[in-house]
Amino acid sequence: MDASKQRAVKFLEKEIKTYAALSLFLSKKDVKEHIRPGQKKMLSPSFYQERVKEAKKLVHELRKPN
Repeated sequence: MDASKQRAVKFLEKEIKTYAALSLFLSKKDVKEHIRPGQKKMLSPSFYQERVKEAKKLVHELRKPN
């Protein structure tokens, strides 16, 4: 893997951890109770779960030898 692909993989791995943490955080019951009516809509945990899947696919593709 060349340097640019390695940087992309490192970035995506950090992104996966962030999105997984956000998904877990947003799925907690207490978070939903603290959202006030009229606030901007928060993204759902499923959005972050889907983003994790996409990022993992990209990491897999980048790690493939040419």
